[in-house]
Amino acid sequence: MFTGLIETTGTLLRAVPRSGDLVVSVRTPEGFMDDVALGDSIAVNGICLTATVLRPDGFDADVSNETRAHTLVDSWRPGRPVNLEKALTLSTRLGGHLVTGHVDGVGTVRRRERDSRALRLRVAAPAELHPYLAPRGSVCVDGVSLTLNSFDNGEFGLTIVPHTADRTTLCRLNTGDRVHIEVDIVARYLKHLMHYAHREDTASAPGVTLEALVAAGFGRPGS
Repeated sequence: MFTGLIETTGTLLRAVPRSGDLVVSVRTPEGFMDDVALGDSIAVNGICLTATVLRPDGFDADVSNETRAHTLVDSWRPGRPVNLEKALTLSTRLGGHLVTGHVDGVGTVRRRERDSRALRLRVAAPAELHPYLAPRGSVCVDGVSLTLNSFDNGEFGLTIVPHTADRTTLCRLNTGDRVHIEVDIVARYLKHLMHYAHREDTASAPGVTLEALVAAGFGRPGS
């Protein structure tokens, strides 16, 4: 579990196919790896990965085919900057929102513009994510916890304050770039619960039949 508050940025060294899936190697700034243990979770551009090889200046992680199918990792090239966040602990300040590191879909930057010192982005989201996106709600973009300014016509607006722009890769985004989107975990589970509650209500409710309509006074057989 993460907060969406990026600790630092790293650099992708390589992404190498191995036995049908992928292994990525990431270089990190000095000091980032000091408290990382083998098997720890690290979010890389919003993807929760397990550190399988540790180095003083970085780590390796396996990327499953399931993760590859839902993310942009196959398009990453050496030298690409990536957002990094270590998993939160019980003593970590929850300054962003609860982020799982399970990417829900890929969006596309439709517009980028300056607003004084801030950066405004407009991102198109896949249709299946629309029910989970609400103005003033939370969304995670490339691992960064952000607040939706607006949501309409399948697109949501974001404001990137200077501090966030300086400490993440979001300042590098341009129109047409694709990004990872993770919706708010509360919205995800609420939608899931409502779906199954509706199914149970439908299954337990009596069906609409001719006999039921007649009994309710909506006509007589043969009329």
